[in-house]
Amino acid sequence: MELAYREYGTGTPLIILHGLFGQSDNWNTLAKRFGEQGFRVFTVDQRNHGLSGHSDVWDYQSMAEDLNEFIQQHQLENPILLGHSMGGKTVMFFELMYSGVAQKIIVADIAPRAYEPHHDAVLKALHSVKFDVIKTRKEAESVLSEHIDDFGTKQFLLKNIYWRDSENNLMDWRFNLKTISKEYDNISVAIPEGFSDVPTLFVKGEKSHYITEKDLSDIKSHFPNYQLKEIKDAGHWVHAEKPNDFFDVVMDFIKV
Repeated sequence: MELAYREYGTGTPLIILHGLFGQSDNWNTLAKRFGEQGFRVFTVDQRNHGLSGHSDVWDYQSMAEDLNEFIQQHQLENPILLGHSMGGKTVMFFELMYSGVAQKIIVADIAPRAYEPHHDAVLKALHSVKFDVIKTRKEAESVLSEHIDDFGTKQFLLKNIYWRDSENNLMDWRFNLKTISKEYDNISVAIPEGFSDVPTLFVKGEKSHYITEKDLSDIKSHFPNYQLKEIKDAGHWVHAEKPNDFFDVVMDFIKV
């Protein structure tokens, strides 16, 4: 699948993958900073997100295949891969499917294990926004507020609203809500058996529960050449909540 992307800087290829309901421009500021440090940075919209194509097929295998096609199309040699949450799982799947392509990988706040479904409230909130009735972002925010208390989560989701038909005053979600809802279980799975000795950095938020002490043996069995860095006072959106700290730990890992 053809993936939409943004590009910054020149040098060693660094590909960044967003998480669930995210898009490439969530990473603009950090991508520019990496681009200023000798990296050719690509922030990519994964399938069914952002400006990339929609598909009824949505799982980590297909997203890893998309990433491999992207690397080949752009003739990128020895890229560094960075993914947050769902994007981190895509990176792990990719590494086990295409070992030897990436020189280093960075996984932000997600472990190799399976996760219990935990986006039910968000999905319910998104489906409650009826764009045949709602005509402004403020109205959409009001509906989301009936289901979601967290201000940051609401603003993150609202960034995905766009004008699908401006002449008729119709908005929509950029992500493919229908497929995401139907195939959601596909992105809760564990990564497959296997291991890679690629240098790997796991970055966790101190306040996040996505990576726990119990996950370390699982991480080591898949990626024995790993290190784990914790960002103080950060939750799951570690890169957005503490961008300077996140930038520093990633730069320490990827700089030559």
